[in-house]
Amino acid sequence: MFDVLLCNTFVVDGTGQPAYHADLAIKGNRIAAIGELAHFKARKTIDAKGDTVIPGIIDPHSHADLIVPLAPERQTELMRCKLAQGITTTIIGNCGLGCAPLGNTEAENILRAVNAWMTPEAVQWKWRTVGQYLDQLASNGLSLNIATLAPHGPIRISAMGLAKAPPSKSQLKTMRKLTEQAMRDGALGLSTGLIYPPGMYSDFAELQSLAEVVKDYNGIYTSHIRGSSETLIPAVNELLHIGRTTGVRIHHSHNEAVGRSHWPKIDRVLKMEEEAIKAGVRVSFDMFPYTAAATMMIAIYPPWALEGGVDALLARLQDKSARERIRRDIAKRKSSCAPNGWPHNLVRATGWDAIRIGYVASRKNKRYENRSLLELGKLTNKEPFDAISDLLIAERGQVSMLIFEVTGEQEARELLSKYAQHPLSAFCTDAEDYGRGLPHPAAYGAFAKILARFVREDKTLTLAEAVRKMTSYPAQIFGLQDRGVIRPGAFADLVLFDPKQIKDRATYDNPRRFAAGIKSVFVNGNIAFADGEWNNAPRGVVIKR
Repeated sequence: MFDVLLCNTFVVDGTGQPAYHADLAIKGNRIAAIGELAHFKARKTIDAKGDTVIPGIIDPHSHADLIVPLAPERQTELMRCKLAQGITTTIIGNCGLGCAPLGNTEAENILRAVNAWMTPEAVQWKWRTVGQYLDQLASNGLSLNIATLAPHGPIRISAMGLAKAPPSKSQLKTMRKLTEQAMRDGALGLSTGLIYPPGMYSDFAELQSLAEVVKDYNGIYTSHIRGSSETLIPAVNELLHIGRTTGVRIHHSHNEAVGRSHWPKIDRVLKMEEEAIKAGVRVSFDMFPYTAAATMMIAIYPPWALEGGVDALLARLQDKSARERIRRDIAKRKSSCAPNGWPHNLVRATGWDAIRIGYVASRKNKRYENRSLLELGKLTNKEPFDAISDLLIAERGQVSMLIFEVTGEQEARELLSKYAQHPLSAFCTDAEDYGRGLPHPAAYGAFAKILARFVREDKTLTLAEAVRKMTSYPAQIFGLQDRGVIRPGAFADLVLFDPKQIKDRATYDNPRRFAAGIKSVFVNGNIAFADGEWNNAPRGVVIKR
């Protein structure tokens, strides 16, 4: 007897093959059979009524690192936005950001401050290694499947704090050991965030050395590269050169061009990555289907101002001479590749009006959420620079942002389509709901938007092509076995939806709206969501390399 029988469904199996009509059976946590199965018995039979079943969606770019350690009920509450759009597996530890490994207590204290923007509420850090972190997640219970990259930030901080300098031989040796231990603990690879401290202080030799360790374990090197505006081309070349010189598989996180004057570079970037493939470099990238990105507000400040962390930045903003130097840099300084340059002057790339406040910590300043920095200046009778700097001081740095002019005009899809239809692309959210402020709508609608806008409306992709880019392709990139496909023996991560009704409903002004058209979501054979009803029991697992 089967546990679940899905009858009368169209199967899109994740491989890129067209849909076919069949029944599908689940036993335990695996797909047991596919075919004419209506005569078999099951503990639960579901008439799909001609809806489509696809593999559970894999989100390769998440920042839920400090959501998933929360108690299961609260964790599930915050992760429903992902489950409700069909995501059953998510990869954390991206952009060099994360909470393990921790080499010492000082590293934990620094990381708690660095990661405050992605910490929904207090959680006890009971881990030191990536392995201990994953063990805590497994024992705690998970609402969906989790895999992690080893984030470069904690590794570097554990070896040398927030120092704006190349590592010494002994510091690099420590970083290599921490990377190796993380890979042994089951990390999929190494991620870097080269516009954030401390990643922005690294040089090529450091990154190359750590990538060599990852290559030895057949892992992947992913990167939020050194800028997506003025430094876009050299930043991509640096990533490709790491792949060329080490042989490690490389992945360009959220491929994008920020600022309208830099949108013409998109074709050149794609050409560079295509040529690297021809030369034998293993390259892939992901993209989110929006023209705005979310990150922490401190990212608008120059690297020297961020040295020492958030508290050091706030002290400089309260020092008259340092503040004036920061003001001049933001207004006039061109981006240039780190470690000695400023990889990404976001204000110079987009202007004050394209940067919007997403979240502030205090109740008294909530009225500024969803306001551009230009509007903030007008509301406070200050220049935008002074308005946001004073707000950051008042909020102790706890301000997030949305930045527009990312790969096109707002709501335009022409440039996004270049990425979406490219053979190297996968899709991601790069967004979370931390239960405060206004989240990026991608947290609720990214994958539904692909299926509704890029498949059904624009016909940029066929349904089978889009599903492959959401499922088996990211599983292949990151080495996730028996995930992302529908076949007997694969894990029963499944999504049942109506292709005619699937639609993203989240907007920048009203982002907490679940996607429409999703009927049921299965995680490891268990129903997580069905017909608007939630099953809050933990059902996800930790996936290790």
